[in-house]
Amino acid sequence: MKIAILGVGAMGSVYAGLLADSGHDVWAVDVWKEHVDAIRKNGLRVEGASGDRTVKMNATSDASEVKNADLVIIATKADGVEAAAKSAKAIAKPDAPILTIQNGLGSADKVAEIVGNERIMIGVVGGFGASMKGPGHAHHNGWEFLRLGEMNGGLTSRLETVKKAWEQGGFKVLTFDDIHKMIWEKLICNCTYSGTCALTNLRVGEVQASPSAWSIAAACAAEAYHVANGKGIKLDFDDPVRYVREFGAKIPNARPSMLLDHLAGRRAEIDNINGAIPREGHVLGIATPVNSMVVALLRAKEAGFK
Repeated sequence: MKIAILGVGAMGSVYAGLLADSGHDVWAVDVWKEHVDAIRKNGLRVEGASGDRTVKMNATSDASEVKNADLVIIATKADGVEAAAKSAKAIAKPDAPILTIQNGLGSADKVAEIVGNERIMIGVVGGFGASMKGPGHAHHNGWEFLRLGEMNGGLTSRLETVKKAWEQGGFKVLTFDDIHKMIWEKLICNCTYSGTCALTNLRVGEVQASPSAWSIAAACAAEAYHVANGKGIKLDFDDPVRYVREFGAKIPNARPSMLLDHLAGRRAEIDNINGAIPREGHVLGIATPVNSMVVALLRAKEAGFK
């Protein structure tokens, strides 16, 4: 299968490396020139829970070099989604699915405005704890499930085809008739650790070990859970604090992407993660004071970034 991955940061690199290592024709597309150059010269190294491998593949900063992709994966941060969707539409075969995998809420809707709902699959990934060691070199602490579903719902034959492609790369894949439930289950975990870690500079396990940090993280989780219930999302658990603690216990050394962004002096995906909880809560009349405060503090911190 010819697979284009738009956005080859930490998670995108894990996707690219493992999919290419299994024999797929992978094209890695990213605006980070040094990263692209390193992949072209030496291949892409992916190490961690899946082992240690260096894989040769096509890499470019110009998506238009890719032609007739069988699958396009959008793995950019939220602020790159719209541009990636336009590129995806141009480089994919007319009937090829476009799979968008981002943290939080809102990205799939942006892609749908450009390519249409019927083209879109949504991926939900958690428990990898991925980071970049340098250009051409990614690491991941965990190797949990990839959850896939059609944006419009249903278990389709093409969804099964995409599932098999990922499984060939060694990924553990689950498909869902209603992927939106899984988005919320992931979002609850994201808002638990993302904002808290970014504010404290602590890793996931360190947040769990700190009573003060954990009180913030647990409150973020509880608020997100109540908002999900208010929206009628049928979650598979009724104790959100226990759920997010068990999730975090699998990746204690991980730094969430929001913390990695702040350590690099970059603005993070606040609006799609912790910021999504007050936004959705406001519509429902559900108070979310802790997430609201976390968002305000994150924005105050980012105001000092150049």
